[in-house]
Amino acid sequence: MSPGALPRSAPDRLVHKTVAAAVAESLRQRILTGEFPAGMQLRQDALAEEFGISRIPIREALLQLEATGLIKIMPHRGAVVSGLSVEEVEDIFALRVQLEPELLVLSARHFSEQDFEDLHSLTEEYSAALAAKEIRRWGELNQRFHLDLLRHAERPRSLSIIAGLLQDCDRPTRLQLSASGDVARADQEHREILALCEAGQIDAAADHLRSHIAYAAQSLIAIYRRALTP
Repeated sequence: MSPGALPRSAPDRLVHKTVAAAVAESLRQRILTGEFPAGMQLRQDALAEEFGISRIPIREALLQLEATGLIKIMPHRGAVVSGLSVEEVEDIFALRVQLEPELLVLSARHFSEQDFEDLHSLTEEYSAALAAKEIRRWGELNQRFHLDLLRHAERPRSLSIIAGLLQDCDRPTRLQLSASGDVARADQEHREILALCEAGQIDAAADHLRSHIAYAAQSLIAIYRRALTP
């Protein structure tokens, strides 16, 4: 603290933390919806002017976003929206292909009637969002469906890893669905996986889930590679 400077009071710190959390959530949503694309620089002064606040809570908000991996704070460039390389996409989907079907086998045998009702409700919500082109909701609803399928696996560490992988897949998943036009296929495959679980064909459901993830990966990687082709 510089000589003569007054310490910031507890209420001031609380206000800054509350404002920073609100700014972080606003920026998070704009990143996840693609309004702020990968590689975009987030300038503190511009954001402070937009939100009508000082740079202190802006800086705190950016640090929160960096902790979640949505941005990187780089020397000489400041905060930059994170993106995934082709290799990272391949790695993420390879892990999902390995983990999710295995956990579905453990989870599906414990599904109750209420679980099936909830999953059916979620597939209807997802279908409606796809049909209405509510792109910002596609990733969130896809994550919820996949995690709800695995919720009874009783493998908390694996579920935590998958939750992180699905979060990383949020923007790429919406890109894949938007660019490929595979919304009907994604909807149908979710319904088929659920139907197989209801029929007690759990191994078949796991195989279908594996194919579902692998196809999304193949489609998305093709999109990435086309974008990189001069």
